[in-house]
Amino acid sequence: MLVHSRPARRALHILFLVLFLPVFALPLLVIVAASFASSWSGALPSGATLAHYQDIAHGEALHALLTSVLTALAASLAALTAGTWAALAAEKLGRRTRRLLDALFLLPVAVPSVVVGLSLLVAFSRPPFLLNGTPQIVILAHTVLVTAFAYQSVTAALTRLDPAYEQSAAGLGARPAYVLWRVKLPLLLPSLTAAAGLCFALSMGELSATMMLYPPDWLPLPVQIFAATDRGALFAGAALAVTLMTATLLVLFGVSLIRTKASYR
Repeated sequence: MLVHSRPARRALHILFLVLFLPVFALPLLVIVAASFASSWSGALPSGATLAHYQDIAHGEALHALLTSVLTALAASLAALTAGTWAALAAEKLGRRTRRLLDALFLLPVAVPSVVVGLSLLVAFSRPPFLLNGTPQIVILAHTVLVTAFAYQSVTAALTRLDPAYEQSAAGLGARPAYVLWRVKLPLLLPSLTAAAGLCFALSMGELSATMMLYPPDWLPLPVQIFAATDRGALFAGAALAVTLMTATLLVLFGVSLIRTKASYR
């Protein structure tokens, strides 16, 4: 730690807690408390109940959660594949071409996600690429929105990768494909798993582009949360939000275990 004085470290810890609790922790605690409430007229919720979670267990929320998870998994896998491929290809390009490729991947992040949704809606509403009204267009939108994060993560990892491993394998007669699969990608595995986790989390919470594209039979959970709060069912929406958050954290925890093993390896 940069601060060696014990009183200074304590002051920094207190400052961190003062900033962290109101900005990050308190809103999440409010959502959790609201999910168990039937009313909230004072400073604290009243009328503790499990009815909202019982409705989730017997309603369409589980199907919406499964839809969100499948969408996030497919989009994360596609984004990780495209981002890794592009990052490996950009490593051999010149500086100007690499900057152009960086700008191309960052463009969907630089514009509002609703613009991405509208552009895909217009582009794939006519043959021969007719995807409007299908789950594939939702997965495609999520992939476009999160690929930039996978690309940037792998690009940053490649800049820190020691070229001696690749050069040693090539000097021993290994073919480029063998070096890629048995040397380079295993060394990039911690960054790949981190990028996959980030893409999954972002896809699970994506709403703006999804609202423009989702078909009736492919309803992700964020859309259902928005619909519940829009009609005034705030406590039911809070329970759905806690369910979405819990599912996302469980998947991220599993990814962190893979990343830890890869880092140790």
